[in-house]
Amino acid sequence: MSRNVRAITATVAALLLATACNSAATGNSSDSKGSSVRGVTDGAIKVGGIVSMTTASGYSKKDTDLGARARFARANAEGGINGRKIDYLGAEDDGQDPAKNLAAARKLVQQDKVFAISPMSSVTFSGADFLQKQKVPTFGWGTIPSFCGPTYIYGFGGCMVPMPGGTISQTWPEGLKQVTHGAKGKTVAILANDNDAGTFAIRTYKQSFASAGYKVTFAKSSVPAASVPSDWSAYTKEILRSDGGKAPDIVVSVMQTPYNIGLFTAVKRSGYRGVLTDPTDYDPGLLAKSATKEALDGVHILLTFEPFETRSAAMKQFKADIKKASGGKDVPLNMHMMTGYMSADLFLSIAQKAGQNLTVASFQKAADGFSDTGTMVGDRALPKGQKESFGCGALVQLKNGAYHVSSPFKCYEPIPFK
Repeated sequence: MSRNVRAITATVAALLLATACNSAATGNSSDSKGSSVRGVTDGAIKVGGIVSMTTASGYSKKDTDLGARARFARANAEGGINGRKIDYLGAEDDGQDPAKNLAAARKLVQQDKVFAISPMSSVTFSGADFLQKQKVPTFGWGTIPSFCGPTYIYGFGGCMVPMPGGTISQTWPEGLKQVTHGAKGKTVAILANDNDAGTFAIRTYKQSFASAGYKVTFAKSSVPAASVPSDWSAYTKEILRSDGGKAPDIVVSVMQTPYNIGLFTAVKRSGYRGVLTDPTDYDPGLLAKSATKEALDGVHILLTFEPFETRSAAMKQFKADIKKASGGKDVPLNMHMMTGYMSADLFLSIAQKAGQNLTVASFQKAADGFSDTGTMVGDRALPKGQKESFGCGALVQLKNGAYHVSSPFKCYEPIPFK
């Protein structure tokens, strides 16, 4: 971990410790019906979410909430979890703001008295230390360090950005080998935002691509996270000369959609004909705008779940659940729906295993040693997933207004993170 990240983490931890000392809420505080377990009654389990529904850049993860609602609704329709229905309160909007993220966590625990938080989907997770201290099982997409290590925080696909001593998923570079016909002699440039998530992404993927046999010629977290640049020339100039004055074979963007649109448009205008790839833009809703569709045409997108184009029984069920939760409408599917759905699914699976006597302690005991197979994120296992990812994924390419699988869903052996 970098010195700056350690400093930020220490500062946030100190602030959270100070505020937590003033809190009356604990992992075993009583709810309004006299239960000794926060958020649990004889007939219900109270759950809430935290999602970046609005952001300064215009990027939204609001459909994460829909995905969670869809999965919880099916669980309730099937009789609930060990006789209890899920009382899902919906998701608080943190606006991708650290202060709001912590405020949302405190509200859900101290005011709403939820048993668990699922989903938590934001690039900022300043509420993590508070939730860990309050013993609140929390589920989301493990793409930030807070999902790697804490005992009460779970990534639905495992830990995606591990700390030293953990492992790194090789899904992205290994999948791209099918696109680039191997890694030998191929060069890669990686660009990310200038925030904590970007710093960790660069450190992770620089190792990942190099281990897969690619030569990394450029790797920087230098794009302002506060606003999308209007002029990308400084970035494209540096990237497209990174291979000894030549353009790399692959340009990797570890940023959100508005940034990817700007970067890829600028790169294409330069005449670049190499591979463009990111982990964000798998969203049929993006195809509604011709400019967006053109900017992202040809891009290979990393998925850590089965592509919507697959025909597995689990994918068929997911689509049916989303349609039902959308009032019977056929809505465009996106990865945010999957984030909410699979966050809810992992919570439900562990809660079911915990049995009728649901407490935080029984839930954690059920999580310790939990495993299942054949899910839309591969084979799940805990506590392994709190130290490393489940290692499975696919690539899809946007081409001529439609997504096509360019590398099928598969699991790869992880590598040590140094």
